[in-house]
Amino acid sequence: MKVSPYLQFTGNCAEAVAFYEKAFGVKAEIVRYKDAPPSEGYSPPPGTEDFIMHASITLGDGVIMFCDVPPGVPCGFGGGVAVTVTMDNVDQVKSCFNALKEGGEVGMELQETFWSKCFGSLDDKFGVSWMLSV
Repeated sequence: MKVSPYLQFTGNCAEAVAFYEKAFGVKAEIVRYKDAPPSEGYSPPPGTEDFIMHASITLGDGVIMFCDVPPGVPCGFGGGVAVTVTMDNVDQVKSCFNALKEGGEVGMELQETFWSKCFGSLDDKFGVSWMLSV
């Protein structure tokens, strides 16, 4: 069994995915609504053709997935859920944490704790909560 977070955005998913590609030093796989094969009885709502239908980034053995929801579909972040990423070394945590905090709000600065040599938490500029640790 594998569990993967699926982060939903309201039209700014491409910006978010580019931000995460840079923060984690990875390349995303992206499918836009306009790239999907035609489906009988369905077409993307006008103005959403460039929205992200599905994107994913691989971090170690895990995958984080993303999409834009169509207009009018409720969506938001917060409320007690965080994406947790455990890394191999302190330098890796510091690099990703510093990139993710740009424009965001730090909940707990990076520090040594009884459970980790380096742990920190933040909400990024898109409102996604992150916990990074070694």
